[in-house]
Amino acid sequence: MPDVSELSQRLPSGMVVTDPEILAAYRQDRAQDPEAGTPLALVRPRTTDDVQTAVRWCAEHGVPIITRGRGTSLSGGATAVDGALMITTEKMRGVTVDTTTRTAVCAPGMLNAEVKAAAAEHGLWYPPDPSSFEICSIGGNAATNAGGLCCVKYGVTVDYILGMQVVLADGRAVRLGGKQLKDSAGLSLTRLFVGSEGLLGIITEVTVRLLPAQAPASTVVGIFPSVRAASQAVIAVTAQTRPAMLEFMDSTSINAVEDVLKMGLDREAGAMLIAQSDAPGPAGAAEIALIEEAFRVCGAGEVFATDDPDESEAFTQARRIAIPAVERKGSLLLEDVGVPLPALPDLVDGVAAIAADNGVTIAVIAHAGDGNTHPLIVFDPADPDEARRAQLAFDQVMGLAVEMGGTITGEHGVGRLKKGWLPAQLGDDVMELTATIKHALDPQGLLNPGVML
Repeated sequence: MPDVSELSQRLPSGMVVTDPEILAAYRQDRAQDPEAGTPLALVRPRTTDDVQTAVRWCAEHGVPIITRGRGTSLSGGATAVDGALMITTEKMRGVTVDTTTRTAVCAPGMLNAEVKAAAAEHGLWYPPDPSSFEICSIGGNAATNAGGLCCVKYGVTVDYILGMQVVLADGRAVRLGGKQLKDSAGLSLTRLFVGSEGLLGIITEVTVRLLPAQAPASTVVGIFPSVRAASQAVIAVTAQTRPAMLEFMDSTSINAVEDVLKMGLDREAGAMLIAQSDAPGPAGAAEIALIEEAFRVCGAGEVFATDDPDESEAFTQARRIAIPAVERKGSLLLEDVGVPLPALPDLVDGVAAIAADNGVTIAVIAHAGDGNTHPLIVFDPADPDEARRAQLAFDQVMGLAVEMGGTITGEHGVGRLKKGWLPAQLGDDVMELTATIKHALDPQGLLNPGVML
């Protein structure tokens, strides 16, 4: 086992951590992978130079590297490996907004919410908004190509990244892209690194494009007798318009959220849709009317519309806290499957059948407007049989999505928990191509071993 004291001498004092109690806190990410290992040491760099020094030391000694942002990964993408060096970007801080180019240059440890706030100070907006936006980092968002509630209209992280700085497996730092909005020079390497989950390099800076501040949104809430009726309403809406938000919650998630917020949600509802329009003036009123009509035609028993900011935010918050609310019922296996929109009703029906067949509870929430669902499988890890049935259901949900021409992950990443299903979705040729790119950039296989491949 390499002696990390040499690395400690190369880096500023206190940057290399070997305290067992601190290392234990970094073994797992939000996915709580039970097979997490114990890292050799933890490095908390503050600059790209620090990252380069750590990576070069690892390359010299053949030490694996796990890169971690804020530890909010839901797929085991930042799970520790025995004997690896854990590099956390949480101390890499700072954001600079350029109002002329409408861009922001961000250190990877900046929270999504902090980037939004910095942009807002200049009347600008950074749209990607994962439900965990208050605690997840921009570096992690880039590494997983994170999505969020407004992606149905505004797109995901990759649609906003113009450039980045990346430390490669041999310690070189390269700059990709920049502040220009159009750039056709060479291969699209910036996009290659977005969503690469730390397999190809360590992101140490991100340049994102910003938009003018979002207009105030109006909200429509529909209460449906069944999840199928609600999913059919999603198709009816998206066939005519792209709202600023179109979110789905089933009965289990509605009741879990009501237990926490006590905001008067209908506990008897089969499902609820929350839609928003930020179109200005008459266009917004027309879009709201269209959504209301689609909800009613598809069987909504109650349709409620509001342009009050506080009421709108209350319903948005209800959707955002759905995962932690359901988690109060037990441990979770969190799915992230997506399908083409026409298949959404069959997917939600299929998930219900899988839950019944395996005797487990599966709550379903979704960024329904783009077909990205989050089935949440609730189980008791102390009950071996229930844990086995939960894992079986987890696999069956991913298999169902693949059968429908969908994806095993819409925004959380493959990580370690879903890599067994990646070949079924991509096929042998694409898996071979992926491995070829990985080997070309990381011939020693040091970066994030066990993720994706």
